[in-house]
Amino acid sequence: MSNKLPFLRTNGQRIVNEAGKQIILKGVNLGGWLMMEGYMFGGRNIPEHDFRSSFEKALGKDAMDDFTRSFRDSFIQEDDIRRIKSWGANCIRLPFNYRLIEPQDRPYGLDEEGLSYLDRAVEWCEKHDVYCILDLHAAPGAQNDAWHSDSYGKQELYLYEANKDRYLRLWFFLADRYRDVSAIAGYDVLNEPVVGILEENQVRDLYERVTKEIRDTDKKHIIFLEGNLWAQRLEFLGKPKDDNIAYSIHCYSPLDYTHNFETDIHYPGKVYKIMWDKKMFDSIVRAYDDLAKKVRVPLFLGEFGVNARGGNYGETEWVRDILSAVRKFGISWTYWTYKTIANYAYPDGIYRYIENPAWVNRQGPIAGLETFASVWPKEKGSMIYSWRTENFKRNDNIYSALKEFL
Repeated sequence: MSNKLPFLRTNGQRIVNEAGKQIILKGVNLGGWLMMEGYMFGGRNIPEHDFRSSFEKALGKDAMDDFTRSFRDSFIQEDDIRRIKSWGANCIRLPFNYRLIEPQDRPYGLDEEGLSYLDRAVEWCEKHDVYCILDLHAAPGAQNDAWHSDSYGKQELYLYEANKDRYLRLWFFLADRYRDVSAIAGYDVLNEPVVGILEENQVRDLYERVTKEIRDTDKKHIIFLEGNLWAQRLEFLGKPKDDNIAYSIHCYSPLDYTHNFETDIHYPGKVYKIMWDKKMFDSIVRAYDDLAKKVRVPLFLGEFGVNARGGNYGETEWVRDILSAVRKFGISWTYWTYKTIANYAYPDGIYRYIENPAWVNRQGPIAGLETFASVWPKEKGSMIYSWRTENFKRNDNIYSALKEFL
């Protein structure tokens, strides 16, 4: 890989390039590609390993391998990176499951084919002058108990040394592999950790260990550390010992509105008897900025997104108000997410698949990815074609709001 883009690092509260110029990272997450989530494919939120186990049980390992390869080759392609660049974006955040690299049946093993997709994405970013942040979305043992950490219902990363050891080895391996690749802005080492407030030292200690592990081979890249409780609480992190650290936050507030759990909520408006409007987001971001000033780190809003209901409930204004607040404080950001099957709950993609073939089947009772195994033998070609972005419809309400800030 060549190095067309300058390396980035932190300087106080700023991210800067090698010439010392401040760089505000702006872009989008490529959610669902290298870490599948149920709602993003029109189904229930089951852990990825459950989906894969059921598919393989129904059709066999060869079919599972064929599906995996076909999906990954179709869902995100080089044209997608080119398109994101054409918007004016300069960054993608790339969520991935540790099982992409470490096979489920071989702890400490290496899946060369899975790893090749990380390589491919980084090469595309490099080619099109877009920075990439590698985001470990699911860690060995799981960092929270949710489906999007591919959890078995518990967060066991912190409980067992074997899981922590695999986690640390994984990041050493990746840092060693990519240490000279300037298109990588940095490593988001753990997505949305969740522990009790009195146990936050478990996350802080793990961050110190993984930082040392990475720095043993890679002195250049930024390390992004996410707050506790779904990347919301930063206070426990204090001042970092390493001088090339950024802190990452996520925002889906208020949750019942952004995820459309409670229908007919409008923004701006009252949720939980609290007024949510531009003033509220300004105050939230200002509080994060005050903390960042004290510890002298840049902030990165790694995820924020909303279920888009045609722009009729203030979704566009919600996006604008958050981005206005982070722009005021010079905070980098990536929107969640690039593309999804259109759904009635959870954050939507900028691109949405609105048709309803047998492998979407919104009417149920079985919908989305849980239909894949039964439909795959007869509809393989149509399914593969449907995953290409050209078959998705752009959500212009959300796109127009993002475009104003790119």
